[in-house]
Amino acid sequence: MRLMPDQKPPRFVGDERATVLALLQFQRESLVRKVEGIDDDAARQVLVASGTSLLWLVKHTAGAESLWVVHRFAGEDVADRDDTVGPEDTIAGAVADYRRTWTRVDAIVAAASLDDPCRRITEGPPAELRWVLMHLLEETARHAGHADILRELIDGQTGR
Repeated sequence: MRLMPDQKPPRFVGDERATVLALLQFQRESLVRKVEGIDDDAARQVLVASGTSLLWLVKHTAGAESLWVVHRFAGEDVADRDDTVGPEDTIAGAVADYRRTWTRVDAIVAAASLDDPCRRITEGPPAELRWVLMHLLEETARHAGHADILRELIDGQTGR
């Protein structure tokens, strides 16, 4: 077993917005760290019955941020994202797309209030940006954990 350098979440003293954004960014970077140094074939490996792979996790997480913040919260039209891992997909391309997505998301969030409601919602009352960010934090953390397990199964690397 090889250990990756263990990163600790920020012990941020700040307001609610700064804290949730710092923790979300930590989880984004944790997911990216889990796929660094792995080749595309390994990133495509499916080692669990659900069909989850490292490459799928990165694509899916970028899509979730785009769906929730760009489309549902900001109300912008976005192209449908397909989480399916195709032969043309690379881990470098997926990470680059994820980073571009989170930059766009961060710009939208910076211009909004946590109390602002989603402009597009498919069911129930509109969620506020606060809820959307908390949801993305928990989803990203969950998928970073999945990535941790997959990476350990692939080459023994562990650590945040």
